[in-house]
Amino acid sequence: MTVGVLALQGDFREHREMLERMGHTVREIRKPAQLDALDALIIPGGESTTIARLILSNGFQQPLRDFCASGRPVWGTCAGAILLAGQVDNLDRPGIETMNIQVRRNAFGRQVDSFEADLTVEGLSGPPFRAVFIRAPLIERVFPPARAICVLEDGTIVAARQGNLLATSFHPELTGDSRLHELFLTIGAPAVVTP
Repeated sequence: MTVGVLALQGDFREHREMLERMGHTVREIRKPAQLDALDALIIPGGESTTIARLILSNGFQQPLRDFCASGRPVWGTCAGAILLAGQVDNLDRPGIETMNIQVRRNAFGRQVDSFEADLTVEGLSGPPFRAVFIRAPLIERVFPPARAICVLEDGTIVAARQGNLLATSFHPELTGDSRLHELFLTIGAPAVVTP
């Protein structure tokens, strides 16, 4: 597959390296026209306000919304989850706003409050997934057709799915475990290329 990683700001390199180790062709996406040739797209972690500003200033908002509506897999990790959310606290400009989820930014505290946890994620077989949370958001609520696919022991939602859209509060690209990337690439419809 040809997988794009939005490369405006954040940890796009780590996603690219994970996908390349899995054998996929990866494109760092910096212009909206580059979206056309992709089978799937990841919106990485980083600074959500900065990425939202760059999405708007580079003309990405509607092309990203169209990509989400195309049925191809789209995954937002950490800041990417914030940008996919239809409702976000304290984001001073609109994101992509395509998922029926409500997200609270920096819900677990500052950088010093980062942590790791073993998670059971719907759709993943094998041992628990070791997740890395860095200035992570939490998913406060999900509204149909979105649904929670992973929660912490206290019931806090940290991953949700809505059809071809996936949002995670944590950073799977910072581990050596590619299972979540593999799952992501199966959740959408293949691109329809018209001659």
